[in-house]
Amino acid sequence: MAGAGVRTRVVVVANPRSGGGKTARFGLIDRAESMGAQVWSTSAEHDATSLASLAVQEGAEVLGVAGGDGTVSAVAAVAAAADRPLLVVPAGTRNHFARDLGLDIRNPVSSLSALIDGIPTRVDLGSIGPHVFINNVSFGLYADALLEPGYREDKARTLASVAPDYLAGRQCVEADVDTPWGTVRLPQVVLVSNNPYHIATPRNLGRRFTLTSGLLGGIVLKRPTDPPPDLLRHLRGELLRRPPDPGTPGDAAITWTAASITLHGSGRQLHAGLDGESVTLPLPVTCETRPGGLQLLLPKDRPGIPREPVPGLPRVLREH
Repeated sequence: MAGAGVRTRVVVVANPRSGGGKTARFGLIDRAESMGAQVWSTSAEHDATSLASLAVQEGAEVLGVAGGDGTVSAVAAVAAAADRPLLVVPAGTRNHFARDLGLDIRNPVSSLSALIDGIPTRVDLGSIGPHVFINNVSFGLYADALLEPGYREDKARTLASVAPDYLAGRQCVEADVDTPWGTVRLPQVVLVSNNPYHIATPRNLGRRFTLTSGLLGGIVLKRPTDPPPDLLRHLRGELLRRPPDPGTPGDAAITWTAASITLHGSGRQLHAGLDGESVTLPLPVTCETRPGGLQLLLPKDRPGIPREPVPGLPRVLREH
């Protein structure tokens, strides 16, 4: 498929609340409909998953999604299960997945050009049982913050209210995680990403230069016996001053890549943040990668593709 074309049925699932109302502000609905796509907006009665599933049932050949990472992740799960191409329109606040695809997050409408002459591409997906994730799954501080009332309205304040017990070493992830250097018991934070994050230089900290490595990225913040006063600052300094070597774990953190990462423990379940949405997962939790598990339809012009190479990693995308 070299583009959706005028005869292909395209349904774009749009979240009108994402990004402070970007779909309306950028005229995304009118533009998509003028190009022959149908736009179905989420509501209190119909979430992104149900709309995307209905679109597939009614014969959509391409699924589009306009919203933030949570909305994109929900529609991506349906697209992957149905083996449909996904067109991503970055209409959220952070747009991490769209950013790492190289899409122009300042001009969301530009992504709709893929409906005319899009490039078919496959990227990896992360999975935990029936769940998939496009960005990451987190355990610990962030996962707990998602459970707090008012998180969506004031994320910074909610994180600040949850952080003290973690920073003081009194709170931890109620599970152990297996790493190449052995099992870390009751860590403070575990972050598993769909392809590894770049952490070697400040300029592109937290970016992914590839989404086709066939590997997960693992970051574990260990629970020290004598935690420093500002553990997050200590971790940031640890990573930036001495980027972790695959064979040399740091004092505060361990980073590595693997096809699967497992958390286990004596409990029955574990709270997690799955692409920014709160979920409860049964233990043990095994995160795995699905190489090439998601079809995408991308615009030819992707100005946001990072230019700084990462040694040993392939190009950001694999085009077919």
